Amino acid sequence: MAPGSALIPRLMDLSPGAEALRYCFALPARPESVAGARELARTRLDAWDLGRDACEAAVLIVSELVTNAVVHTASTRVVCELSRPGGRLRIAVQDQGHQPGGPRLRRSSDDEHGRGLLLVDAMSSAWGSHDAGRASGRIVWAELPDEAGQPSGAERTC
Repeated sequence: MAPGSALIPRLMDLSPGAEALRYCFALPARPESVAGARELARTRLDAWDLGRDACEAAVLIVSELVTNAVVHTASTRVVCELSRPGGRLRIAVQDQGHQPGGPRLRRSSDDEHGRGLLLVDAMSSAWGSHDAGRASGRIVWAELPDEAGQPSGAERTC
């Protein structure tokens, strides 16, 4: 996506010592794209040397948010952005069309659907959603504390 899009703000803090790590990818809004989103996220987070626990949580959150965009919207593609601003990891997924009112937590669900946002809520330090502005659709985001540089106890960080 080009700078200034609904998902990538025009201005970034590039003050001395600030890292501007940002990665964005788009995939077709099909069920098989969820596995691709997990792999793309895992590969990038490995390159960023994110701690193992944060990486696993982030990959699960990417999976849940992309799944929700595929299942609950009439999108033809979904866009995922990973960024590391100021000591945290931010995940944002944009779809092209949303249900009125945005995503909602379902506290009690007996079937296998409806638990994704409960996982996102439990694993993230904050999450939310908003309209994509001039673009169509909705952006659902989640944040995790950044555990970069902490020993992971394994060869592969994530």
